Amino acid sequence: MDAARFTGTEPLAKGGPVVPDRLQRYLQGALPGCDGTLTIERFRGGQSNPTMVLSFDGVRRLVLRKKPDGVLLPSAHAVDREFRVISALQDTAVPVAGAQLLCTDESIVGTMFYIMDYVEGRSFWEPWLPDLPAPERTRIYGELGRVIAQLHRVDPADIGLEDFGRPDGYVARQVSRWTKQYRASETDPIDAMDRLIEWLPDNLPEQRRRALIHGDYRLDNMIFHPTEARILAVVDWELSTIGDPMADFAYHMLTWHFPRAAFRGLADTDLGALGIPEIRPYRDAYLEATGQQDVNERDWNTYLAFCLFRVAAIRQGVMKRVIDGTASNPHAREAGELARPVAELGWHYANSAMTS
Repeated sequence: MDAARFTGTEPLAKGGPVVPDRLQRYLQGALPGCDGTLTIERFRGGQSNPTMVLSFDGVRRLVLRKKPDGVLLPSAHAVDREFRVISALQDTAVPVAGAQLLCTDESIVGTMFYIMDYVEGRSFWEPWLPDLPAPERTRIYGELGRVIAQLHRVDPADIGLEDFGRPDGYVARQVSRWTKQYRASETDPIDAMDRLIEWLPDNLPEQRRRALIHGDYRLDNMIFHPTEARILAVVDWELSTIGDPMADFAYHMLTWHFPRAAFRGLADTDLGALGIPEIRPYRDAYLEATGQQDVNERDWNTYLAFCLFRVAAIRQGVMKRVIDGTASNPHAREAGELARPVAELGWHYANSAMTS
């Protein structure tokens, strides 16, 4: 997989709803330091909310994150929720970019958007970190595990987010939601999905804790210090809510269960040689840090089955858009075709739960 397709920035296409002069006039009245020549570049990558870096005379830089253009589902691409959560986390141990402003006036760039500080640092697309030595990989993954544990120790009520989501029954609601989404986008039958849809509702673990969860906690959603193994900002909070932290952590650990070629995973790599922690010690360090050592193997495998079911449903939605001719990504078909193998891996872990 060509990492260059997904990293760095590229010039903003002309003729779109983001008109530099109009945006700059608005920002000059709302924020200091927005004078001079404005340059706008768009980040490459898989952001569902378009994300751009704004540079003023090459001196001050900010990041704009907006809803996509066009007709959207009512609750989709909630950049206002993203802005609220990073604002709430400013003074916690969870590193986030500085929140500057939320603009609900859609006449400025065509949709609602928010502005946050630009964080200078390193972003990693390939989880095996090919350009780093083994000791640095070990430190990077140690920091990755430390920060998700910090996040799950935050009490939402302490930072004004007590109403940010329904605290109980998170996984059950997710299973119901993604079952409906999958059925609505079903093309060719996938036996493993049918089995998961039948099995999951009756076998979900009891939710032991409630916490603020990220929803898409992955290596490529982190900005690391330019030279240190230290996260400066966790980004892409679109799916954040209050829910079950074990589901959030199990989703994060899917990287260890996916193969490299199709999924950018670690399952078929020599973790010891790379200096990347194995599944069990990495998981156990998180459980100890968050006081969740009572999670057993059956529950863990069920969380993995659920997370894989969710990913497969998302991939199936992509395939449906390909077939309908509405996919906007040239790589959508290859993404959609992975729904079946992801579902089959999910059913594998459901079977593992049944025999645990």
